[in-house]
Amino acid sequence: MPDRAPPVPPVPSVPPASLPLTVVIPTLNEAWQIAEALASLRWADEVIVADGGSTDDTVAIARAHGARVIEVKGPTIAAQRNAAIAAARNQWILALDADERVTAALREELGVVLAAPAHAAYRIRMQNIYLGRERRRGRWGRDWHVRLFQRSRRFVETRVHEHLERVPDTGELSGCIRHAPYRDLTHHLEKIILYARWGAQDLHARGRRATAWDLTARPLWRFARDYVVAGSWLDGRGGIVASVLTAYSGFLKYAYLWDLGARSPTA
Repeated sequence: MPDRAPPVPPVPSVPPASLPLTVVIPTLNEAWQIAEALASLRWADEVIVADGGSTDDTVAIARAHGARVIEVKGPTIAAQRNAAIAAARNQWILALDADERVTAALREELGVVLAAPAHAAYRIRMQNIYLGRERRRGRWGRDWHVRLFQRSRRFVETRVHEHLERVPDTGELSGCIRHAPYRDLTHHLEKIILYARWGAQDLHARGRRATAWDLTARPLWRFARDYVVAGSWLDGRGGIVASVLTAYSGFLKYAYLWDLGARSPTA
């Protein structure tokens, strides 16, 4: 009887090589989700968390998961992002939020792009998840942002909807970022109030004042634009809930702006 071949020893698992980029994440009281966010980024060479003054365990959790933490107590999320970009050790930056996850397809594509970049920056589509379901229509279904770029670039420092400065040579990636911005409806309402106040403060600082049009017709137009024109009605009940809240957020922003104007010494 022939000798039996010796068993082949198991091949030890080798972690994938890290990609030569720095992921920057601004945080403020994200203890409930920062561990998951960082665990999903073990393939990145460096992760920098720019914390805006959390009062929960965000900073401790981030450090425990290997992130480099810098504390940036400034007025804007853009300022947090920019501080992290300035501290990065890699040439390429991937900007994420704590509620965003890189999909497997995007992770593979990043490896190809970074090996031979064809552009100075890249736009990435957001796969927006709302109350457990993906929003495929409306503005949420066509949500693109420049999130992969070189370290020399900076974000424009507005309080709301911060965005990267214009990069003329911008490409597009086919992979997407999965984005789940709200835990539940209450969390959505809380963020609406916060962002409405920030948006009103930005407008007031630029000298804007709320008009009757802003308080009436503008919210109605936002609902019609999102629900009818952009096709959110095709998303069922989730579409109508999101469209109504989109209109409400617009109304609340200008209501706050009216309040700021009414309380201004020059009013």
